[in-house]
Amino acid sequence: MSPAAQGAIVLVITLATLVSGIPVAFGLGAIAIIFLVIFQGFDALHVVAETLWSGLDDFTLVAIPMFVMMGSAIGSSPAGKDLYEALDRWLYRLPGGLVVSNLGACAIFAALTGSSPACCAAIGKMGIPEMRRRGYPDDVATGSICAGGTLGILIPPSLTFILYGIATETSIGRLFIAGIMPGLLLTGLFMAWSIYKIWRSGFRSHAPDFRYTWKQKFESVPKIAPFLFIIAGVMYALYGGIATPSEAAGVGAALCLVLALAIYRLWKPQQIWQILRDTMRESVMILTIIATAVLFGYMLTSLYLTQTLAQGIADLHANKWVLMFLINIFLLVCGFFIPPAAIILMTSPILLPIITAAGFDPVWFGVILTINMEIGLIHPPVGLNIYIVNAIAPDVPLAKVMWGTLPYVLCMMLAIVILCIFPEIATWLPNHLMGPGK
Repeated sequence: MSPAAQGAIVLVITLATLVSGIPVAFGLGAIAIIFLVIFQGFDALHVVAETLWSGLDDFTLVAIPMFVMMGSAIGSSPAGKDLYEALDRWLYRLPGGLVVSNLGACAIFAALTGSSPACCAAIGKMGIPEMRRRGYPDDVATGSICAGGTLGILIPPSLTFILYGIATETSIGRLFIAGIMPGLLLTGLFMAWSIYKIWRSGFRSHAPDFRYTWKQKFESVPKIAPFLFIIAGVMYALYGGIATPSEAAGVGAALCLVLALAIYRLWKPQQIWQILRDTMRESVMILTIIATAVLFGYMLTSLYLTQTLAQGIADLHANKWVLMFLINIFLLVCGFFIPPAAIILMTSPILLPIITAAGFDPVWFGVILTINMEIGLIHPPVGLNIYIVNAIAPDVPLAKVMWGTLPYVLCMMLAIVILCIFPEIATWLPNHLMGPGK
């Protein structure tokens, strides 16, 4: 059987397995083992344990549970509520000021958690009921939180960048810096659309004569200060030459735990246990996906499937932008069915030689890939953020939540186009701070 035929069979069965709802790690591992046995015999099983171990034998992976702990500690506290209320006092006079406040809170919260679900749940629990109470349309209230939550995987620190960096051996520090400007760009696009949408509808959430006093505004500033302190602490440790990405993750986790314990007084044993339990559960899930994805990648390579795909794309002799368009379509379709971690670990090693041969910057491509993953988070059928928001507001029809996310999906697509036209948005800052990369 030719590698192309084998690849088609693997693709169909992999998609069917992942769409069926089987946990990603078990699905990838089972598919890899089954195809290795079918095409190479039972002797191929000798490499399974060694390959799984090699997938986890990387000190950089220590950063993952640390960043997960950051999100768990902040998500278990009222930090999201405080951040949201503080921003609302300064932005309430804008058309759609409450939506803008939520998006701003999502952007700052993203810099603390690196997790889209944590960001979406923490801000959504406070923001969605408040927006609906003040009369905002349900599609705007839910769609904006779905979209804002995706910033958790773009604005550093980001688990997506860590996984991409590990899979492609790209500098995680450069990836983190590269995500800052695109993250701000995407936040700005989300806010601009929200302001236009509310302004066009003529809706006002406050009475025309309503005002927060300057005293009330400045009283809210201390609620934001701890967040800014943690962000500054992690960034200084990482980019000041004090710590590696893994060590900086430990600094961030420690600071977030101190914030939860000292400021929000999460002292009860069950509260601390919940933080540790959630950290362990999500970390084990991610690490297991990494190990089985490495085994899946080994299976693809040993059957010459990745080499055949790369050669097939290379033989197209297409313009590099046509090639990038096709890659974006491929990633977009994958995002409809497969979680981001699995997509990154499965496709990055395959796509990296193709995009570097076409002359694209791997760091820039990491940002493009991440925005594609963001689209998948708010697009059915996987659309994790959609279901998180639907759980927060179960009386809002799921179809309305999905329609509410559509304008923000278009904003993400526009961001990809802008980054293709002006790649310096992603590459200038890391090159300026760390010197030209490879």
